[in-house]
Amino acid sequence: MNALPANPPDESHAALLGRLGNRSIVFVGLMGAGKTAIGRKVAGILGLPFIDSDQEIESVSRMSVPELFERYGETEFRALEQRVILRVLEHGPQVLSTGGGAFMSAQTREAIAGHGVSVWLKAEIDLLMDRVSKKQNRPLLKSADPRAVIERLMAERYPVYAAADVTVPTRDDRKEVIAAEVVNALCGYFGVAAATGEVRS
Repeated sequence: MNALPANPPDESHAALLGRLGNRSIVFVGLMGAGKTAIGRKVAGILGLPFIDSDQEIESVSRMSVPELFERYGETEFRALEQRVILRVLEHGPQVLSTGGGAFMSAQTREAIAGHGVSVWLKAEIDLLMDRVSKKQNRPLLKSADPRAVIERLMAERYPVYAAADVTVPTRDDRKEVIAAEVVNALCGYFGVAAATGEVRS
C-alpha cells in the first residue's frame, strides 16, 4: 500500500468527520486511562460535543457513581449504564467517554459497533496506579490491594477492549499529544490522510 500524503489539519478533520457521519467516537479502557480528558480534547479538535457516560448516569439518577454502587450494587449500575449509553448513542456525531466496565457488556459493544467507532486507550499498570491513587471515588478499588484489583481487571478486560476499532497506547504525556495521536489513528481507520506524518491506507 502507498502511504497517503499528509493533509493540513482542517482538510483531514473535515474528511474524518465526513467518514464518521452520524456515528460517535467512543472511548473505552480502564479507569485512569484518560478517557474523559483525552475525549474532551479530541472533541475540541474536531468541533464535536463531548459526553461522559458517568456524568450522564449521575444526572439521570441524581446520585454519584459511588453512591449507585453502594446502594444498588454493580449489576444494577451496569444495567443503568447500558441504558444511558444506548440512549446517548442515538444522537451522534459526538465524542463519548464510557466507564471502564461498559465495554464488557456484549449488548453495549454491539450498540457501539452499530452507532460509533470505538477507541481503546491502552495504558500500562504503573500509569493507571499513579492516576487512580489520587482519587478516592473508585468503587471497584475499595480494597486492601488496589494494584491486585487493577491487575485482575486488566486480565479480564484487555482481551475484550482489544476488539475496539482503534487502539491508541497512552502514557504520561501532554493530553494534546495523545489526543492528536487518537485523531491520526481515526484518520488511519477511515483511510483519510492524517494532518501530520503519514497514515497508510
